[in-house]
Amino acid sequence: MAIITLLTDSGESDHYVGAMKAKILSINPELNLIDISHSIAACDIAHGAYVLKSVFRDFPKGTVHLVGVDSSGNRDDLFLALQLEDHFFVGVDNGLFGLISDQNHQQAVQLNTVNALETTFPEKDILAAAAARLASGVAITTLGNSIASYRKMMNRQVKATKRIIAGHVLRVDNYGNLITNIAKKDFDILTKDRAYTIQFGGEKFRRIHTNYFQTEQGDCFLIFNSQDLLEIGIYKGNASELLGLQYDSPVNVTFDEG
Repeated sequence: MAIITLLTDSGESDHYVGAMKAKILSINPELNLIDISHSIAACDIAHGAYVLKSVFRDFPKGTVHLVGVDSSGNRDDLFLALQLEDHFFVGVDNGLFGLISDQNHQQAVQLNTVNALETTFPEKDILAAAAARLASGVAITTLGNSIASYRKMMNRQVKATKRIIAGHVLRVDNYGNLITNIAKKDFDILTKDRAYTIQFGGEKFRRIHTNYFQTEQGDCFLIFNSQDLLEIGIYKGNASELLGLQYDSPVNVTFDEG
């Protein structure tokens, strides 16, 4: 059964998500709809991109991902559908899709080019309809005019030398854990059995754990999480509040001379 995922900043208290699903199922009631999240912070492209990047590869190839984040935000934003890493994405060309993968897209088309709709609810009237057609087997090239590229933003990059990895917090999750952009592969390459110190918010640590429960309740843990990103937390506590760190706070790993 074909899958459509939904990721929006619509929340759960209004009719918006239900109306999007109704539109999809009115086109093809056999489609399988999976909610990723509807609690993306309003118009927060970075939040939406982080969540989508974290999960889309876990779905089967060919899955259609409908993204309704900041869908009515900018006057010149186009509606588009694209194929990327053998997945399909439908949403607004506001920069979000450029943050989820470093690979080149396979195909991309601009939606709503023939008999263009003027609507205050594009997630339902344009995006949901396109997602339903894609998931029903309609070729992406029939949905609109082919485009060569789409908007891309630059992620903040880790700065790494033989002496230091300078990163930052890219997400504070629902538990208050601080997820950084420091990747395990970079850490492993630079460590090479050297001692290291991880510094953030006035704190210094010289150990990385392998699981959350290796510290006592209320103590700080550092792990490489399921995304192989360095994560900082307080066991059974809120690290963001207790450590005073937020999105974009600096986190540095310094290595002893070896």
